[in-house]
Amino acid sequence: MKNYIDLHMHSKYSDDGQFTPSELVHQCLEAGVEIMAIADHNSVKAIDEEIKCCQEVGIKCIPAVEIDCTFEGVNLHVVGYGMDYHQEEIKALEENVLRQELSCSNQKLKLTNALGFDLKKEQLDTLSSNGVYTGEMFGEALLKDERYVDHELLKPYRSGGSRSDNPYVNFYWDYYAQGKPCYTEVIFPSLEKTIQLINDHGGVAVLAHPGNNLKGKFDIFNEMVEKGLQGVECFSSYHSLETNDYFYQKAKELDLLYTCGSDFHGKTKPAIHLGENGCVSPDEIKDLLIKYQLIRG
Repeated sequence: MKNYIDLHMHSKYSDDGQFTPSELVHQCLEAGVEIMAIADHNSVKAIDEEIKCCQEVGIKCIPAVEIDCTFEGVNLHVVGYGMDYHQEEIKALEENVLRQELSCSNQKLKLTNALGFDLKKEQLDTLSSNGVYTGEMFGEALLKDERYVDHELLKPYRSGGSRSDNPYVNFYWDYYAQGKPCYTEVIFPSLEKTIQLINDHGGVAVLAHPGNNLKGKFDIFNEMVEKGLQGVECFSSYHSLETNDYFYQKAKELDLLYTCGSDFHGKTKPAIHLGENGCVSPDEIKDLLIKYQLIRG
């Protein structure tokens, strides 16, 4: 079910995003989205263009950035909404992550080929604009490589396979996420430092898709709130209905901002569409966005 609020999507300024900010704004307009937020990975480069285009077409938007961080050994994504994003600290965060991702890319290539492949850098360079190779890019390159049409490891990601709904990002989750065979460690800031960064610049810190990152560890959510977390993306395209409701009830119990987001990327997640995030209470969310001064009524 689509609704008129979508507070989590990615532009080309995320390594795994596809569209320009303006293209996303016009796609939101077509999808009936009236309140949007582009939340790129550790980057605010999309926001100025997003704001300008939203003003032209009459959509409300909230400046946002999805920051990678860690808490008790778990990698998390926290979205900062409503920050003063013209800050050197935020630019430094993006540059630091980019340096580490570039360093990790060659290691990812070696680990991928150790699975039984022979990918070349040139194949990945056709997919990357900045030299960073993501797990989604490895999935795309391998699935397009005619040498591996019948490779057993890739069958779940091909049409009709068990992981074929979003083949590229599923390949990432299965092989490059934390704890998986091709995982390469990037040193991210702590949850506490991330919350402080967001709050210091006037923003609200919201945990993204907790059903994904906290899988099997929902019990630490209360601890995160004690550390200063102010909100949770309880409605997400990643979540089951039960998970949506769990965090919806938890947000109300703890008096948190609760949000909804499709986590739309484009080609890396073809089964995910703008405005589709399982939200059952968009009017409530709109009221909260006004309360937190993220939008005007």
